[in-house]
Amino acid sequence: MAGIRKVAQLGYSSQAGTYARGRPSYPGELVSWLREALEIHPGSTVVDLGAGTGKFTQLLGSMDIDVVAVEPIEAMRSEFARNLPHITILEGTAESIPLNSGAAQALVCAQAFHWFADETALAEIHRVLKPNGRLGLIWNVRDESVDWVAAITEIITPYEGDTPRFHTGDWKLPFTGRYFSEPELTCFPYTHSGGVNEVIMDRILSVSFIAALPPAEKAKVSAQLQKLIQTHPSLCGHETIEFPYQTQAYLCRRL
Repeated sequence: MAGIRKVAQLGYSSQAGTYARGRPSYPGELVSWLREALEIHPGSTVVDLGAGTGKFTQLLGSMDIDVVAVEPIEAMRSEFARNLPHITILEGTAESIPLNSGAAQALVCAQAFHWFADETALAEIHRVLKPNGRLGLIWNVRDESVDWVAAITEIITPYEGDTPRFHTGDWKLPFTGRYFSEPELTCFPYTHSGGVNEVIMDRILSVSFIAALPPAEKAKVSAQLQKLIQTHPSLCGHETIEFPYQTQAYLCRRL
């Protein structure tokens, strides 16, 4: 499909199952934020854009609302349909959302907006929302104040290249005051608990630019992660790992 970066198409197509296993879910406090900040009420129509395997959609699905998921990558849609067969998922991109104008009260992008952060996407999101509609942008951000989390970032950063990333802040550039207000931030602490293979290995190997690496390079990354797990005092010998995150939620008001 046009408009999808090659690294996303390749990485997420090949690692959809790893993504589903390794990605953290979201703090329950987000439900209150969604209701209050995005003015989502029972019966509201809400679009989950770039829904992936449905990690965030599960939270929306608990809210007594009409959820429509949109995802461009077929492997991710297939994983989504297995996980959430009761929720509609449509093929589409941020530049071409397959919904009528004014169809939704809110549109959310979880872990996704940095992939398509431009004026064309904001114009299309603006079209799909009602006049008083809200855009919510959500990311689980690794807490690099923890030394072993910072060490993981050091392992993977050399492979990043020009891949769009949340941490650069470039995703804020299209907010010029034409379509939406400036993003307003609310933060929530969050911990992803589980076995080391799920919480660290699957999580990091599902990062787009790692998932898209040739097998030999990916094996090098795996070996470095395994060495960290086996040697770091906070990780070695632990059956369950607590991976610390900060969930950052941004409210953008439709202008």
